[in-house]
Amino acid sequence: MSPLPTANVSQVIPVLHVVTNDLVIGRPWFTDRARGVMQAAGKLGALHLRARLVSAARLYELARELLPVQERTGCWVVINDRLDVALTAGASGAQLTTRSIDVADARRMVGSLPLGASVHSVSEATAAASSGADWVVAGHIYPTPSHAGAPGLGLELVRDVATTVHVPCIAIGGVLPEHVPTLLAAGAYGVATISGIWGANDAELAASDYVSRYERAHGS
Repeated sequence: MSPLPTANVSQVIPVLHVVTNDLVIGRPWFTDRARGVMQAAGKLGALHLRARLVSAARLYELARELLPVQERTGCWVVINDRLDVALTAGASGAQLTTRSIDVADARRMVGSLPLGASVHSVSEATAAASSGADWVVAGHIYPTPSHAGAPGLGLELVRDVATTVHVPCIAIGGVLPEHVPTLLAAGAYGVATISGIWGANDAELAASDYVSRYERAHGS
């Protein structure tokens, strides 16, 4: 089967993907810190609104609140799983999770909207890329509280995915700022994190740290 076309991405795909969860989104400080994180990440960043329990209406409301920051900084707002919200809220992209519909079906729904897919193996990454994903988020790479008791899949997953698929590989799972150079050397295009940002004392400073490590690794 021939690969489905990917989106005509007018911007470079971000290298720092900052992901939320229900706990983070539910905090009273979320939107203020989210604005600061987006400002720090700038055009290198993407803020993923991901939550299992939050309603579509609330995700839409949050996305609309953050759109002015997206426009001002170039930091993407990406909606996870809820393609309807991504399409109607003015988000820069959508991310498919393990509970989402098939990548090929999602591509037909979203048209040219940039689309990512979460994967856990080379076969999943290959299928996602050939079905129309513009990037894959691969993990979990290191041990992480979100997968308590499960060992990380390691750098081998990053190397194998990066050398097999034709779309950027974003490494996720226990990724701290100090891991960035190692992951990039293994072939990752960028990194994704949850607790590395939202668990930090200063989320904006943490985002700056990830960006700085990326820029130093690239000699920027």
